[in-house]
Amino acid sequence: MTLYEAISARRQVRSFRPGPVDETVLDQLRACLRDTERLTGRQGQFEVVPAKAAGGSHGAPWCVFSFCEEDPAAYANAGYVLQKADLLLQSLGLGCGWFMDLKPAQPDPRFCIGLAFGHTDEPLRTEEAQFKRRPLSDICREENDVSRAVRLAPSSLNSQPWMVEFEDRKVVLREKGRGPARLILRGKLNKIDLGIAARHAALALEHQGKRVVEALPKAENGKLEITIRYE
Repeated sequence: MTLYEAISARRQVRSFRPGPVDETVLDQLRACLRDTERLTGRQGQFEVVPAKAAGGSHGAPWCVFSFCEEDPAAYANAGYVLQKADLLLQSLGLGCGWFMDLKPAQPDPRFCIGLAFGHTDEPLRTEEAQFKRRPLSDICREENDVSRAVRLAPSSLNSQPWMVEFEDRKVVLREKGRGPARLILRGKLNKIDLGIAARHAALALEHQGKRVVEALPKAENGKLEITIRYE
């Protein structure tokens, strides 16, 4: 399964079964975190750690932690990188979940968010109808591979806090809070979610044979947007 195919099959896994994760998979994950594209001008720190070094791992044997400065674009970059890791793990047959209570056992002020992963009995999805998402028209005026991929992106409280617009050789994702969730999530989590959605957009563009030149974050008046330029 490719990462693009994993977009329409992934699910938020909440229960894991015991068993070690193959070291070759851990090596693939570390390579992904090391080498994958970042949002323009951002880096961040990403670590693969055993559950014993984490709190709130939900029974998963392993976690991925992200660390960054307190900055909207840095939060979005964490989502952009970790979502590729999420899709990679699920494409390799493992379960993966985002949890708000997942954190390092030793507090770190630079901690952003993490993923728990391991073996699971929860199956992948087999069709888009199994996703609970807003109608595509709520997030974009155009229906195409990119907007459909963004619609399937996971988000905190399933709030889908974004709008997608298309310009000449550009895809622009703008932060847009919706309902009560806009007040709860308007800080870090909405920014992480926008980065996750941007990863889905980038993978859809690459699936179409496009080359992503940059994914540029811009924060203004407390809102974030990410412009993905492609050739």
